[in-house]
Amino acid sequence: MIQRPQYLEQLQQLKETRLIKVLTGIRRCGKSTLMELYRTYLIESGIDTSQIISINFEDMDYAELLDATSLHTYVKDRLVSDRMNYIFLDEVQNVHEFPKVLDSLYIKNNVDLYVTGSNAFLLSSELATLLSGRYVEIQMLPLSFKEYVSAGEPGGSLRRKYNEYIRFSSFPYALALQDRPTVLNQYLQGIYSTVILKDVVAKNGIADVMLLESIIKYLFHSVGNLISTKKIADTLTTNGRKTTSPTVEKYITALVDSYMFYHVNRFDVKGRDHLKSLEKYYCVDMGLRFLLLGSKAGDTGHILENIIYLELIRRGYTVYVGKTPSSEIDFVTRDAQGSFAYYQVCATVQEQKTLDRELAPLLGMDDHYPKFLITLDEENESDYQGIRIINALDFLLS
Repeated sequence: MIQRPQYLEQLQQLKETRLIKVLTGIRRCGKSTLMELYRTYLIESGIDTSQIISINFEDMDYAELLDATSLHTYVKDRLVSDRMNYIFLDEVQNVHEFPKVLDSLYIKNNVDLYVTGSNAFLLSSELATLLSGRYVEIQMLPLSFKEYVSAGEPGGSLRRKYNEYIRFSSFPYALALQDRPTVLNQYLQGIYSTVILKDVVAKNGIADVMLLESIIKYLFHSVGNLISTKKIADTLTTNGRKTTSPTVEKYITALVDSYMFYHVNRFDVKGRDHLKSLEKYYCVDMGLRFLLLGSKAGDTGHILENIIYLELIRRGYTVYVGKTPSSEIDFVTRDAQGSFAYYQVCATVQEQKTLDRELAPLLGMDDHYPKFLITLDEENESDYQGIRIINALDFLLS
């Protein structure tokens, strides 16, 4: 079982707080495994198994509990009255009227509640309003490069492991299938189909699945590029698949809600203001991208940009695309204290012209926030007028 120390530590810090712990993320990213790791931690900490109630709503053994009243009765009847009870509800969005159950369990003083979900419907505006101030969300992603390296065979070239990471997928179980590419493709196809059919099509009443897949391929092609829903609609219409901006926007929202893609807004770094025009999208896993695009998936610079974006949100930053008066900054991050940092990402800056181009937006920033240029070049970390130039693999492993 692959350890997920970053997420496990978050759960440990939240133990027995008066908050519902909500784990979200794309299917098969490791939410159920994390719950299992945490339950093991509880037992090793002295918690008796009678105090733990765990239900996975994708397991047919619990099919009769998909009704809110039945689920509530089942849990209530098993609560230990004089001790804390740890309740784990996996894929809880499958339960009809599940918010009522969460709200009722939350108000019990001897319940510590943990739930997971694979679609942002779990935290829809209705539920967020109902549970306002009562929950904390932990957004899970598939394996980071650091977790991937730690879980694999020791030794070997880091660059080779990075190439395998972006080619063979970051989903935890994919690591066990790397030497069986046909099986790996079938596994990734299963994840893709399940997410599309269960978390996108069924939940959003999408009728034109072929249009949806055209939009998915467009987004995979365009990771790291500034785009708009109008541009997507116009391109698809020109290619013979007539559609409109509102339809494209609806479909993309559903894809973002399924955690297959992440939407990044632009940010005016001078005026400290959000911009509504143009945006970028990044995908949750490079293996899925390769599955759909095949040989067309090769784009070293934008792939690296995608990986760095996921790492930044994994570290808890709010991330924007930076807009300056004369250029763009790949990423502007803001931490929990409101401090900013600036990141440029480029596969290589060996040519002076490329180095100058990448440094220019950062040199134009006259504040004192940290500035980074991240590349795959193997030179040691250096500094240029206050800008730290860092090898991407060192950054991902730090």
